[in-house]
Amino acid sequence: MSTRPLRPRVRDAIIQSLQAGVVPRVGQAHIQVGRVQEVKALISDIERIADDGSGARFVIGEYGSGKTFFLNLIRSIAMEKKLVTVHADLNPDRRIHATGGQARSLYQELMRNMATRSKPEGGALFSVVERFVSQSLQQARERNVKPDAVIHERLQGLTDLVGGYDFAEVIAAYWRGHDSGDELLKSNAVRWLRGEFSTKTDAKKALGVRTIVDDSNVYDQLKLLAKFTRLAGYEGLMVCLDECVNLYKLSNSRARNSNYEQILRILNDCLQGSAESLGFLFGGTPEFLMDNRRGLYSYEALQSRLAENTFAVGDLVDFSGPVIRISNLSPEDLYVLLVKLRDIFLQGVDSNLEVPNEAIEAFMHHCSTTIGDAYFCTPRNTISSFLDLLAVLDQNPSAKWSDHVKHVQLKSETNPDFAEIEESEDSDGELASFKL
Repeated sequence: MSTRPLRPRVRDAIIQSLQAGVVPRVGQAHIQVGRVQEVKALISDIERIADDGSGARFVIGEYGSGKTFFLNLIRSIAMEKKLVTVHADLNPDRRIHATGGQARSLYQELMRNMATRSKPEGGALFSVVERFVSQSLQQARERNVKPDAVIHERLQGLTDLVGGYDFAEVIAAYWRGHDSGDELLKSNAVRWLRGEFSTKTDAKKALGVRTIVDDSNVYDQLKLLAKFTRLAGYEGLMVCLDECVNLYKLSNSRARNSNYEQILRILNDCLQGSAESLGFLFGGTPEFLMDNRRGLYSYEALQSRLAENTFAVGDLVDFSGPVIRISNLSPEDLYVLLVKLRDIFLQGVDSNLEVPNEAIEAFMHHCSTTIGDAYFCTPRNTISSFLDLLAVLDQNPSAKWSDHVKHVQLKSETNPDFAEIEESEDSDGELASFKL
């Protein structure tokens, strides 16, 4: 067996997730194949963010092509490079811009999913704040000064940003709670940072600040968090937003354009260097990018910034632009992937199950002859069907792989094209209904 032994929890997470057709939260590096140039391009972005720079990329691929897996892989690399990551899927209740609470809902989801190298599964906001406080205490002891003086001095740089004064006050309030043993004050400070205060009155009563995180300042709050992560000893903040196709599905053109305007603001800041230690990854389908009627290309300023290099034709590629297209896996890459999955699967099997390489070759040949080259475009279905085959062989010792390969049928890809999110024309915030 070529794959090194994995912890049972990681092994089970990989197999169960992929068999169900979803991306595993852990262990992506064990099954990554191909797309070396794309990964290198994103690693260069991570290094630039760690050097006080910024970056914004659009990861574009068809449903089931592996873009979500790619985003998760880049997030795991970012964490290994000491970046803090936050991620969320956009949906009708979570958007980049809104007036009915959907942008704040997106922010709350991002905070729930905040991850670091030591807490890769999320919920890392508390530990990031604690790390900042611990480092401040250490500096205070080294300089023989009061800790609150060091904390205010370190937070001074945040006050230059929009909302920075109240952000610094909340962190200072957390320190006061830490110093006095006031758990309620600490809890209120973390609640504010998570965007859980719904009224300014409650925030002022609990923390003495006049603002809260709401729909209008989500992006400004992320810029503050990026600088704060640097103060806490990390290298920056990576924001991953998947399922951006849900913006494309908004039927209200005003709601769509408001979100595209916010994306344009983010893109301009990241490309011009106005943002510091902050990176964005947007995951979406080709329609979300290229549709001239309702995709990003329908917004002229975005189309000019996201247009692909006209010289990159044929086998020529250019990964320096903001758009990264997820290319199809080659047959060789898919074969290597299935071998890795076979080896990982066998690690959790007690029986004498044997799945030789010729079984994998026969499986691929069957898929190629019955479906054609299209099965390389959506590895999700191929992987899920292969794991289903292994599960049947494992649980039925008398079964022979040679008898069942010919019965393999790839699961049909459910394309959400097109569940249109319909909204009233006089509001860009309230969800009215789904129109199928």
